[in-house]
Amino acid sequence: MARPIWTGTLSFGLVTVPVGLYSATEDHSPHFRQLERGTSDRVRNLRVNERTGKEVGYGDIVKGYEVAEGEYVVFEPSELEELSPGRSRTIEISGFVQLEQVDPVFFDRTYYLGPKGKEYAHVYALLLRALADTGRAGLASFSMRGKQYLAAVRAEQDLLVLQTMHYAEEVRDPHREVGNLPEAAEPRERELAAARQLIEALSTDWDPEEYHDTYGRQIRELAEAKLTGRETVAAAPAPESTNVVDLMDVLQRSLAAADGSAGPGAAGKPVGKSARDEPAVDLSALSKADLYRLATEREIPGRSSMNRDALLHALESAARPGRRLRAVS
Repeated sequence: MARPIWTGTLSFGLVTVPVGLYSATEDHSPHFRQLERGTSDRVRNLRVNERTGKEVGYGDIVKGYEVAEGEYVVFEPSELEELSPGRSRTIEISGFVQLEQVDPVFFDRTYYLGPKGKEYAHVYALLLRALADTGRAGLASFSMRGKQYLAAVRAEQDLLVLQTMHYAEEVRDPHREVGNLPEAAEPRERELAAARQLIEALSTDWDPEEYHDTYGRQIRELAEAKLTGRETVAAAPAPESTNVVDLMDVLQRSLAAADGSAGPGAAGKPVGKSARDEPAVDLSALSKADLYRLATEREIPGRSSMNRDALLHALESAARPGRRLRAVS
């Protein structure tokens, strides 16, 4: 069992239940250490006094609130805690809202909420069932690690989930931040119909198990190849932007590929279809780099150590008899 990262009390009205907050996700992305070039010496980030250049111990650091350039009001960590000692241990639900009323841009991180002990399971289950039956989320505020959070508490199957939220002033106005948004331009009806058809053709059920961190896997394979002195292959270049003049042609070729009836040179691999459903193409005409890219897409095991002939054989073996994998465009 994981240990909670925060413990306190969840309250709605006069009802309270002691709870623990648990991380709902974990980071599996590759992590790198900073090294000095030409050595294996670690480069560390130190807390340094910018005037003297000397390192400062963690216990000697206080919080400074800048009121004018170079002028600060200094706070001890304990003073900040004393501002609202009760709130720092309470998730206080102030109201309930339908989830579909909340724009997803307001949601930040997700945590699991669990009862602090078995003796509190009944009150916990009461709120869980009530939220599930009404389809609402509790809007709450609480403090953690020196910061106050807005949060939504909702039912998710057999437990409560807390999602921290951004305040309204933290959400940027997209029309002020994003340039080149379409204004009067209207898509042609024929193009719009083809785009809608393409969306329907590529529609699929959400299955999180179908999606994986391919970049992290490529980093590990590259590290293994460099460690053993094997040849490494560069990734495929980014696709070119679609020319407005050729838009209808691109849409039609995309639809053909999604239907599995396109010839060589069709658009990229359609979502929800496997390589086994794609049209025949002669793999023997492809370069090692193209074969490696195909092997990466198909998650062929051991591909980083294969030469061109081995890659060709592995890809042909993975395809259905009588069919070949698509070419790399």
